[in-house]
Amino acid sequence: MNIMDNTAPAGTLLGGASFDAFAAHPGYRRMFAPNHLTIGIFLPLRFWQGDMRVLEGQAEHVADIDRRGFAAVWVRDVPLYDPNFGDAGQVFDPFTYLAYLAARTERVALATGSAIFSLRHPIDLAKMSATIDHLSGGRLVMGIASGDRPVEFPAYGIDFDARSARFAEAVAWFRQLVADGQPSIRGTLGTLHGATLMPKAAAGRIPLIVTGSSRQSPEWVAEHADGWLTYPQATHTADGPRRLAENIRAWRNRIPDGGFRPHMTNEWLDLVGDTDFPPTPQHGGFVLRTGRKGLIALLHAWREAGVNHAALGIQFSERPVKEIIQELAEEVLPHFPSFEGHQRLPATW
Repeated sequence: MNIMDNTAPAGTLLGGASFDAFAAHPGYRRMFAPNHLTIGIFLPLRFWQGDMRVLEGQAEHVADIDRRGFAAVWVRDVPLYDPNFGDAGQVFDPFTYLAYLAARTERVALATGSAIFSLRHPIDLAKMSATIDHLSGGRLVMGIASGDRPVEFPAYGIDFDARSARFAEAVAWFRQLVADGQPSIRGTLGTLHGATLMPKAAAGRIPLIVTGSSRQSPEWVAEHADGWLTYPQATHTADGPRRLAENIRAWRNRIPDGGFRPHMTNEWLDLVGDTDFPPTPQHGGFVLRTGRKGLIALLHAWREAGVNHAALGIQFSERPVKEIIQELAEEVLPHFPSFEGHQRLPATW
């Protein structure tokens, strides 16, 4: 891959950026700060099980999440439903849906978890993302990944085994496309010269949070990610947060400039009404059934491990969605408040 950028040194656009580079980015600054942890909510709030009505009223719940002060809402990117995989994900296209939610919310960061960078051309990714970034007042934070559903790649005419190289090149394209200036790019994904993308990123840069390894080396992730999203390890014992802390420490030790980069993790919850119910793994450890006290203890352990944001999914919870959001907002969120003072950018479209 040969990528040329005539607008800025390569490290400015292609490498990951530290905390200060996002000083003017409302979404990033609502979610992240060193030594702190904030809370977000994963969508959909209930899993699709063959009936679209399960998503009815979800936007009202998202507006409530925004009003109650959560840091972020997360949408997933699953282009095709594979019955053998057993998970339809968000169902709605994540970019279209985030644009809709941008109009229904004011403060909450809008996050992808995770946009599949190896499936789509980076021009399209950059155009959709920069548009949402402006429509939301600079609240877009992008979790990105190389993809893990083999059925999707041949449908796009893409070699599944090529997703590692495509992902890395798409990241380089994306960063140059949304930055100020007119890029000059040549690579396996195409050639761009004499034209530029509009609009550019609302605050100069859109955060790219790499999910797992995305089939890259640890050194690549440390150098190129604006943040890192990983699975949480075991969440019902103290051993999981300890191992998570080791992974986070190893990643941060590899960051070339030593600057702060946020770490995120997530958990699917069955939050029960008994506040003392002990953390108990369900569905083969994929879901944590717990009371409020156990969840708060886990979040404290994650914060001590170096986690800066926890994205919670309540799809498996048996209680009503509104009731769970209320309990999280009133009893858990005060321990892990979102950051205020970085208001959305003022333009209204």
